[in-house]
Amino acid sequence: MPVQLAVQAEVVDLRLDTPLPTDRFLIDTNVWFWTTYSWANQTAHPYQIEHYPNFLNRALRAPSSIYFCTLTFAELTHAIEHAEWTIYKGASPSKSDLPLKEYRHNDPSLRADVVAEIQSAWGIITAMAQPLDLTIDLQMTDAALARLSVNQVDGYDLFILEAMQRHGISQVVTDDGDFATVPGIQVFTANINVLALAHAQGKLIAR
Repeated sequence: MPVQLAVQAEVVDLRLDTPLPTDRFLIDTNVWFWTTYSWANQTAHPYQIEHYPNFLNRALRAPSSIYFCTLTFAELTHAIEHAEWTIYKGASPSKSDLPLKEYRHNDPSLRADVVAEIQSAWGIITAMAQPLDLTIDLQMTDAALARLSVNQVDGYDLFILEAMQRHGISQVVTDDGDFATVPGIQVFTANINVLALAHAQGKLIAR
């Protein structure tokens, strides 16, 4: 059954948008993954590795202000390791049932490859964008918990939304439709399902 999102954000089709010098974009982890991970084309849909890096490059040329949340490191590390594991199993039929824990621990050369990919990706991100520092203390956790009943996003994104609010940023570049359910922000996306729902609900805008 298709996900039925109640779209409350303003949604922008980034394929058609021209970034402005006044824009302040938080770049979501999925976009960083497709932009910085060298084997992203092995696990992504073609539109993801085409439109998101292209938009990010246009934003940098504008020049818009580009940000990453420091919490992205945790998400990105997980995503790259999982992708490396999946690609390895696909290329090695005899290893198709290799558990992730064995992949992580039993072959130092494989672990070194994962670490190198993460270091490279994180180096690109920190060179391209400004950090939104995030201290996950009890106050921040309580704020995220309060969001849980009103924002239909996952745990990582609860903290990312808090970081955006505290730094006065309301524009996010993402393929994740969950953000489209959050009022008071602008979601820049190439996700055709999200764009179609936003159009149907009168929340798709052109700038």
